[in-house]
Amino acid sequence: MKYLVTGGAGYVGSVVAAHLLEAGHTVTVLDDLSTGFRAGVPQGADFVEGRVQDAARHLDPSYDGVLHFAACSQVGESVADPEKYWRNNLGGSIELLAAMREHGVRRLVFSSTAATYGEPAGSPITEDDPTAPTSPYGATKLAVDHMITGECRAHGLAAASLRYFNVAGAYAARDGHVYGERHDPESHLIPLVLQVAQGRREHINVFGDDYPTPDGTCIRDYIHVADLADAHLLALSKAAPGEHLVCNLGNGNGFSVREVIETVRKVTGHPVPEVVADRRGGDPAVLVASAERARRLLGWQPSRADLAGIVQDAWDFTRHTAGTD
Repeated sequence: MKYLVTGGAGYVGSVVAAHLLEAGHTVTVLDDLSTGFRAGVPQGADFVEGRVQDAARHLDPSYDGVLHFAACSQVGESVADPEKYWRNNLGGSIELLAAMREHGVRRLVFSSTAATYGEPAGSPITEDDPTAPTSPYGATKLAVDHMITGECRAHGLAAASLRYFNVAGAYAARDGHVYGERHDPESHLIPLVLQVAQGRREHINVFGDDYPTPDGTCIRDYIHVADLADAHLLALSKAAPGEHLVCNLGNGNGFSVREVIETVRKVTGHPVPEVVADRRGGDPAVLVASAERARRLLGWQPSRADLAGIVQDAWDFTRHTAGTD
């Protein structure tokens, strides 16, 4: 098959593109490199530097489908600059769907987010729980989900939206290249704690240690990026024309902030000083996703759910890329 991967120079998109190539598919990566890295584009993929809004220039009827990762994804930034998120995340997706419709490309996998649920009342979160995003980032992703549903019903698109929280780890591809997380600025817990272990940060802030959890710190669901990529490939063939599948992805188990910090200490052998700070507004005590629907409908099963293994892969990548862009 032949696929377009928008945002394929970013963290998740690059790993999915590598998986597609290893499965024997032809891949074109479309990325404007605003947050992605040219070095993240897998060997063997065609690369087009451009915005997702310009997808009509690069799609043609020879493509079998699109995997859509191109989006701004910083929650805090979306609160400070919401128009940027609506313009890029929603506006770009509108143009992408129009381009797919124009060229008869009728299969889509969309990188959605569990931020569409906002602050859920219970855990684990299922796809039937109410969606009430608390940030423009989550709101734009939910709007795209609704738009995809309409596109499927009106125009026969076959689509899947995959919602997930915390992606971590790294992937060593068969071509010898290692794909991992290197956001700038970095906001995710595991790479931030690894930066402390490297000596690039003095300490890690723990935002609140008085939550109703076993150790008082927030609990989150972490999923290995390679498991995530497996789910995207499975989703390509599961939706029927006119159908929009929405599936959560997660391990179904959560790890607390202090569990992550302690795991980093054990894996790296380095001390990780921590400083307790005030809670951040809007941080629920527990966010864990139920992936039962993905298991049932996609046949997906995470195989890298061990936190130490996830951290080890991320640590190996961090050391491998130290001092590089």
